[in-house]
Amino acid sequence: MCKSLVNKYNVAGPRYTSYPTVPYWNIDTFSQKKWESSLKQSFDESNADEGLSIYIHLPFCESLCTFCGCHKRITKRHDLETPYIKAVLKEWRLYLKLFKARPKIKELHLGGGTPTFFSSENLKFLISELLATSDLAKDYEFSFEGHPNNTTEAHLLTLYDLGFRRVSFGVQDYNLKVQKAINRVQPFENVKKATDLARAIGYNSVGHDIIFGFPFQTKEDVIGTIMKTGMLKPDRIAFYSYAHVPWIKGNGQRGFKDEDLPKAEDKRQQYDTGKIMLQNIGYTEIGMDHFALPNDSLYKSMQTNKLHRNFMGYTASKTQAMIGLGVSSIGDSWYGFAQNVKSIEEYYHLLGENILPVYRGHILNDEDLKIRTHILNLMCHFETNWETKETQFDELPEVLIKLKELEKDSLITFTDKGLVVNEKGKPFIRNICMAFDLLLQRKRPDNQLFSMTI
Repeated sequence: MCKSLVNKYNVAGPRYTSYPTVPYWNIDTFSQKKWESSLKQSFDESNADEGLSIYIHLPFCESLCTFCGCHKRITKRHDLETPYIKAVLKEWRLYLKLFKARPKIKELHLGGGTPTFFSSENLKFLISELLATSDLAKDYEFSFEGHPNNTTEAHLLTLYDLGFRRVSFGVQDYNLKVQKAINRVQPFENVKKATDLARAIGYNSVGHDIIFGFPFQTKEDVIGTIMKTGMLKPDRIAFYSYAHVPWIKGNGQRGFKDEDLPKAEDKRQQYDTGKIMLQNIGYTEIGMDHFALPNDSLYKSMQTNKLHRNFMGYTASKTQAMIGLGVSSIGDSWYGFAQNVKSIEEYYHLLGENILPVYRGHILNDEDLKIRTHILNLMCHFETNWETKETQFDELPEVLIKLKELEKDSLITFTDKGLVVNEKGKPFIRNICMAFDLLLQRKRPDNQLFSMTI
């Protein structure tokens, strides 16, 4: 990759799991009542045909990974599992009261934290209770995030019997020095055992998460990690940049010094090297930072133009409504977003008062919806257009001027009334989306809230 382009475009920017991005949510115009209204509208419009997605945040971890930017609580107290699951089910019952019909589940994902912190018995209770109050869409997909060190055969069997067919294991990097720096020591043998076991049970999509840009990490470390990954050939790989945001997450991301992190040019070399290696062993790049084999649902959804992106990341199909359950979870009605409180104690308190535990969100206006469509098109399909009134907005001429600079650098190509991202431009997709981000252009955050794009 051209060094000058890396230097030019290595700026702080959103990852666009939503638009508007969280720092630009209009809290003043948001209320629980408006969130409920937008969700009911979305449910009525889409449940019968699409169904809905459910994300459940399970926040407990036994140890702190110092690279993690997720909301978590470090504890070895497993007696906390049952009260938390009961609270999540209470939240679900509050949502059920909003709906006129029985919900149809299209997607369900367990994230964290460490979902496999919870016993298989407690996970079975949680999922069984949800399924008892719902129907399943014809082509539903259930998935969970597993820690290779503590995902047991009982976890895999129990969730498989409940309909789970996809699991993602956090690998990060196989170099011991890097693992110690991020406090995530897990031998290759543990990952192999968990991967082989999942496949033997019948999971049809096993994913690995690999991260570049870690402290002490070199290009050779990335090469070594991907060589070992190639031995296991996971169906899906998330290969993404470490987001160093200690000003947001505090000491949780301070297990090393800033000077221990690779420079932007080195990170880009790590990514380019890893990308070429993955493509050489049969993977296709899907959207941003994701790779899949032809048998995987993510690859198939890209081929059929059904790839979608939301707070769960890339998904193989779209649902208009997504409900987030658990502390810090984010829901999406398409017309609005709502995030739950981050304190477990406050979460329990609000549910005890029969109040949905949301504390902030955003109701989208007409401009927001149009910009959101463009950014989703770019993130999922590497192209967008402004052919119709539904895709045009007042400041489009100003956006086109900004895009001219990207065209000059051969990152995009203009079509008659749209654009296509060139192969050279794919690593800069966040920068391309930023050209459409009117809220970011109108007011940059006072503090650096986003990770660097390179």
